[in-house]
This record gives sequence, C-alpha cells and structure tokens, in this order.
Amino acid sequence: MDRVKHVIMKDDRVRVIRGNHRDQEGKVLRVLKDKDRVVVEGVNMRKRHMRPSAANQEGGIVTFEAPIHISNVMLVDPTTGDATRVRIRLEEDGVKERVAVKSGNPIPRPQ
Repeated sequence: MDRVKHVIMKDDRVRVIRGNHRDQEGKVLRVLKDKDRVVVEGVNMRKRHMRPSAANQEGGIVTFEAPIHISNVMLVDPTTGDATRVRIRLEEDGVKERVAVKSGNPIPRPQ
C-alpha cells in the first residue's frame, strides 16, 4: 500500500467532500497516519453498546466519532473559508509552508 504525505494535522479545520457527511465541517481531533484516516469533531458519529466495566461503571450506549479516510476531507482556507487543495512551498530559510491552491494564501500550522 502506498503511503501519502499528510498535509492535514491535528486541530486543522476540514470539510468533508465525499460520503454521507458531505459538506460538514469540523476540527481534526486525531490523524491516524498508518491507516490514512482522520477523526473529525462532530462528523461520522457512531453508537456503541457498552457493558458495565471497571473503567465504565454505567455502561449503556456510548456515542463517538469514527475515523474517515483522509481523501474524503479537504482543508479549509482560514482567510476565505473555502475548502481547498494544499501545496507545500519551501521558503528560502528551508521552512516548509502549506499554501492554499485556490487563493495562494499561506495556511498556518495549528497551535
């Protein structure tokens, strides 16, 4: 399986472009690099029936965000608010910078 370089990082704002949750936006909670997936806040919600255990005394139905494939999300340009493809630009001092393809604006790294 081919590995892809990930330009999406934790705390980035992304928009879902394919699937049942199309056009929903959210913050990236986790990036699963080995599986090429991301977990987005409020997107792809699933329910799991849990038995009571030492860690979870109550048990019951637990709602959580399931991962979606990284190819199904696009980074949102913070200046325009549009979903855009991303290029990597190498600065003169050797620092890599993410740049929005549509607007040409740099996309800052999340804090």
